[in-house]
Amino acid sequence: MKILAGTSNSKLCRDIARHLKLKLVNSNITRFADGEVYIEINENIRGNSIFVVQSTSTPANDNLMELLICIDALRRSSAKNITAVIPYFGYARQDRKVVPRTAISAKLVSNLITNAGANRILSVDLHAGQIQGFFDIPVDNLFSTPIFARHIKKTKLNNLICVSPDVGGVERTRALSRRINSSIAIIDKRRPTPGKSEVMNIVGSVKNKNCVIVDDIIDSGGTIVNAAKALKGKGAKDVYVYITHAVLSGQAVNKIENSSIKRLVTTDTIDNSKKIRNSKKIEIISIAPMISEAMKRIANSTSVSSLFK
Repeated sequence: MKILAGTSNSKLCRDIARHLKLKLVNSNITRFADGEVYIEINENIRGNSIFVVQSTSTPANDNLMELLICIDALRRSSAKNITAVIPYFGYARQDRKVVPRTAISAKLVSNLITNAGANRILSVDLHAGQIQGFFDIPVDNLFSTPIFARHIKKTKLNNLICVSPDVGGVERTRALSRRINSSIAIIDKRRPTPGKSEVMNIVGSVKNKNCVIVDDIIDSGGTIVNAAKALKGKGAKDVYVYITHAVLSGQAVNKIENSSIKRLVTTDTIDNSKKIRNSKKIEIISIAPMISEAMKRIANSTSVSSLFK
């Protein structure tokens, strides 16, 4: 078992290797002058099970291409098994045709990764569960819910209610509410255009309660900020937000800092160390222990699903 680190999230790769007490594969990943990715593996990996860790976050296309070339290099180096560990799976939001004549990019990316030579996928909180079916190879989808539940219990908040930012996130919200023993509320929203949302209604009573919004992705921040504002308008005491993947594009950090959100907690599936350096409201918790344990179980052919029981 060996770990090849991509360049999208070097700190997470080092943390995973530390938890597994392994050294990262000696490799050289660079760019040519025109932006082409070049990778050279500087040690023998013939017959080894290799885990290549790479989030396809910003810049999404560059990081995706780097992942594909890493997998191809490993296959041509006679690796026994190649597991693509993709903490944040980019293009996951394009999982169906919302309007006519659009691409289903999540399926396309799945095909690219499979054809490059990956034997298994390990990801965290896929935006849509059906993406697992886009692959013709095994997929292990990890959940951040247990990590969030432990963090919430540690903060010792009371009078809690879990809030789903949309109808599609109800299952995720209910899973968290069971772990912290709270009720749930649902925000009814609509998207007039991609990247923008409007809160239409709130299903459930949030008056005088500490609201915990849970979601998988925060991109521009508009949806979450509007949701927090609507909850405060309905009499909520404080609003806490738990997000697995913090894309934080554009002015998202400033929006959060100037919003009614009390605290936003996210994982390190995406490297945001530079973006949130001066943030007073955003906290990062590490997902490396969970990923490293899942990798160990895959290598030992033991159950991954029992992690969440």
